[in-house]
Amino acid sequence: MLLIRPPGVYRPQGDTELLLSCLHHERLDGASRVLDLCTGTGAVALAAAHEGARVTAVDLSPKAVAATWLNARLRGLAIRLRRGDLLAPVPGGDYDLITANPPYVPAPAARRGHGRGLAWDAGPDGRLVLDRICREAPRRLARGGVLLVVQSSLADVPATLAALVAAGLRTAVVARRRQAFGPVMTARAALFEGLGLIAPGERQEELVVVRGVRER
Repeated sequence: MLLIRPPGVYRPQGDTELLLSCLHHERLDGASRVLDLCTGTGAVALAAAHEGARVTAVDLSPKAVAATWLNARLRGLAIRLRRGDLLAPVPGGDYDLITANPPYVPAPAARRGHGRGLAWDAGPDGRLVLDRICREAPRRLARGGVLLVVQSSLADVPATLAALVAAGLRTAVVARRRQAFGPVMTARAALFEGLGLIAPGERQEELVVVRGVRER
């Protein structure tokens, strides 16, 4: 998928591809209400809109919102766009599918990144945004609704599973992919080793997609 990506907007890569592969297994039609969090260039939102779903896409970055608007317009797709922090810009309504490719890279600072780092920095354990999604997103799922979240194994996948189960979702890892570290992860390898997240000399991570279903 060829996408317009301004400087500072997250480039679709392995995690995006993995999330897209899971999206294509979900049943979407013109009645489906989809919310794409941390949309970036809008790759996942565009794929859902292409299936006919009614899509809302959210990102904290104004450049990402602009990129998604342009990519949707170039394809003649209708996407409702909101700039803001996760579910804050969409205070009402339930969704049949919520997707998220949030920042999940462990970082030295205990706060959200800024600039380019906004797309990946997620605090010392990589869960600064993931924990909020696990708390907030389940409450916005319609009955039978699905949450799809992609993350790295370095950001504590069991914690995501446990949090979503505690929120009442039937939860499982539905996709996995091992890949070599990119530039950001490689630059932080010493930090990851010090935190015990990887073995000395290890330069690979496993990406996973967690799927949660609200059954009642």
